Amino acid sequence: MTAADAESPPATEPAAAPNAASPPPVERLPVVGVRHPWRWVGIAAVLVLLAQLVHGFVTNPGWDWPTFGAYFVSATVLKALWVTVQLTLLGTALGFVLGTVLAAMRLSRSSFLRVVSWSYVWAFRSIPLIVQLLFWFNIGYLYQTLQVGVPFGPGLFSVQTNSLFGPMGAAVMGLALHQAAYAAEIIRGGIVSVDAGQLEAAAALGLPRRRQFFKIVLPQAMRSILPNGANEVISLFKGTSIVSVMAIPELFYQVQVIYGRNGRVVPLLMVATVWYIVLTTALSILQHYLERRFGRGSERHRGQSAVHRLRSGLAAIKAKATESAVTGR
Repeated sequence: MTAADAESPPATEPAAAPNAASPPPVERLPVVGVRHPWRWVGIAAVLVLLAQLVHGFVTNPGWDWPTFGAYFVSATVLKALWVTVQLTLLGTALGFVLGTVLAAMRLSRSSFLRVVSWSYVWAFRSIPLIVQLLFWFNIGYLYQTLQVGVPFGPGLFSVQTNSLFGPMGAAVMGLALHQAAYAAEIIRGGIVSVDAGQLEAAAALGLPRRRQFFKIVLPQAMRSILPNGANEVISLFKGTSIVSVMAIPELFYQVQVIYGRNGRVVPLLMVATVWYIVLTTALSILQHYLERRFGRGSERHRGQSAVHRLRSGLAAIKAKATESAVTGR
């Protein structure tokens, strides 16, 4: 290399031509929303079907809405509705209390308790509910008296079976015992779903077992128990109609009695249907807020309530409509 070459400055890359095309700034790029044409087709189809359904309800005289209105809030129907609610509350409370005991037995270290719990669940899930109800209703036919005393020996005192509980008591017992078998599996599944490593960490910190259960296991298990448990409660609420075979004046039985007298089958069935829908909706709302409470701190349950989401959705639709009107798109 010569001295002249050493003194010469290093070669540089040629500057970009000033007229070369450059991309526009990001803020000037048009924003185009994602198109969902088939979504709107589906919405239109659903709205058309809903309009046809409402039109049939309004114009078809077979629904007999005046008769529906006359009996919907009548004293007889409301009294029968209260019997249905009582059956649901008592069956749910007793069933889940017994189900909790059975779940604890199933999770215990004792083989004897596990076998007893499993046998109970197997038996009461295998026998149809209507058979269980009829059995308890006719328990007096098999055993006229129940006595407590020495096994296979003299009794200390006895009680007449017919005076022990009536049709209502037999219905509650049948529903509760049947519900307990399903509640035990729901509760057991919820407890098992909690990561065992958290219990190990709590035990390493020296937390008492009672505090481990109520502060660590139960709040997390409720996230799994609540949806399944709410389904069982709703099923029990609608399943109370089966006690009509025992001549208990619950909602469905009373509706049957009324339309057996006046012959208005369809409007009376609609009375029972609407009441079932109303109370099932109330139970679903209660389930939603309970799930939100026990789902605090979980990513899957984070967010606003259904009412807030509805308001936010309506506000977004309104803002989008306003933007479309301004831009002309």
